[in-house]
Amino acid sequence: MPPKRIKRYTGRYALVDGIPYQMPVSSSRSPALMAGFSCDWEKANELLPGNEIHALKLPNGRAALLITVINYLNTSIGKYIEYSIAIACTHGSQPAPRFLNSLLLGHYGTGQYILDLPVSSEISVKGGKGIWGMPKHQANLDFLETPEHVSSQYEKDGQFAFRIEIDKPQSPSIKMKLGATNYCRFRNMLMASYIYFESKAGINLFGKAKGKLFIGDHPRVASLRHIDLNPDPFFTTFMPETNGILDDHFQCWFMTYEDPPESMPEGLESVYPLGFSEEWLPAPSISNYEKFRI
Repeated sequence: MPPKRIKRYTGRYALVDGIPYQMPVSSSRSPALMAGFSCDWEKANELLPGNEIHALKLPNGRAALLITVINYLNTSIGKYIEYSIAIACTHGSQPAPRFLNSLLLGHYGTGQYILDLPVSSEISVKGGKGIWGMPKHQANLDFLETPEHVSSQYEKDGQFAFRIEIDKPQSPSIKMKLGATNYCRFRNMLMASYIYFESKAGINLFGKAKGKLFIGDHPRVASLRHIDLNPDPFFTTFMPETNGILDDHFQCWFMTYEDPPESMPEGLESVYPLGFSEEWLPAPSISNYEKFRI
């Protein structure tokens, strides 16, 4: 769980890139949904850059697409929704052995590689990308709850991108206290950041996990339509109130390739013009998403 040094500076203040923080960088009482969908292992690896991030191999030999949407209600930078689309992964020179990659998490650097991370507000993009290298960008998002379901839709530039719907698990009774590693690429470096959270959760597994996935043809997500996704999730989770801490410590490594890279991915030029607005873009409005169901 959180390192002791985080406890030592609790209550102190930081100012990074013009964004003030009261330490630790945290959130509270924020609802979240998570779901996992199996996909082809080799095709998942094709989405991962460099040569030291590998898709985690499930017991059945497939990989996992992980969807996490958090409706942040209380943070240092205001309210916003964060929509994570990721591949479960390990870090090292070789893919980790099946089974052990889920048991020896630290040894194999087990975590998730974030493919896309739309958020509601500009200040969240500036902080998340500029400090931790997360691939954040502002988009039209929502997070909707009913007594039976939870859903979240993502649109960008007037185009449908992604939607997830899950049946809400029964009363959240499982106490979760977890740490996770998030990998991403920024400035053509592999970045690793660490988050710790706790919550009571309702979890459905395998046959009890019910959900729907809709993936549009927006360039940010269209490749996910071609990785042989199983439309039935192997787990779904709803957490009505998460409390999280984002570690101020992160790591980064140069990414290397077999041949010289021909283009430079997103870098600092995408951060420095950004401001500090907490305003959201309008909520998603596209209703003809059924044709994009996986």
